[in-house]
Amino acid sequence: MLNNQVTFRRVTAGVLLIVAPLLQAIAVAVDPGTWGDDREAVSFGDNPALAQTQSVLYHWSWMLMAVAVLGLVHLTRRKATLLGHVAGALTMLGYLALSALLMGDPVEWWLGQHYSPERATQIFDEMMGLPGVIFGYQLPWMFFGLFGLPVVMVAVWRAGFTGWWVPLVVAAGYLGSFAVPYGPAVVPFWTAPVVALGWVGVKILRMGDEAWAAYYPSGGIQPAVTASMTKDPSTIR
Repeated sequence: MLNNQVTFRRVTAGVLLIVAPLLQAIAVAVDPGTWGDDREAVSFGDNPALAQTQSVLYHWSWMLMAVAVLGLVHLTRRKATLLGHVAGALTMLGYLALSALLMGDPVEWWLGQHYSPERATQIFDEMMGLPGVIFGYQLPWMFFGLFGLPVVMVAVWRAGFTGWWVPLVVAAGYLGSFAVPYGPAVVPFWTAPVVALGWVGVKILRMGDEAWAAYYPSGGIQPAVTASMTKDPSTIR
């Protein structure tokens, strides 16, 4: 599979669309801050092991989702191409920016171990309020991920690969979560996209190499399909 461009890209896209949103849903479920004190300097200290686990899960969820978006953009080669390219690029940047912010989690936990909750929160807010952090990592980049993914799914729907319900569920899950405080209420919101994106991932895994390769420009379809069917990597160009 590693030597076959069609199979590798198709399987990677399909698997990551299942795994990435699932990791995020697990992260919010195990996050001590979801169920405990809304000050993470306190809740992280209540269970440092789960605090580190949720941070790692979020990190890999968002890193892998950035890669999965490439697979979604592939599905917009023939229709809704402009929307797919613009939304896809911004969404990838957003998820990478979100992942970078997770390095603040161990800092907040450490501050909570050495200072009072009020002082720890004050120090952390001052650190995160630096202009370089705000404009280099937070605004507007961090919002491109969760806001951009529903737009990418609209492009995939416009391209004819999914039904209308997929972008609707993704938007309701990720965008709807902003209407409630971060806590137990977020869990069902971030679980809903697991179903929609996972369905797309399964569909990609089942579509086969020939159907995936059909999205390539006409000049590259035949070599890709031939290589996939003959399993001869030397024919891939």
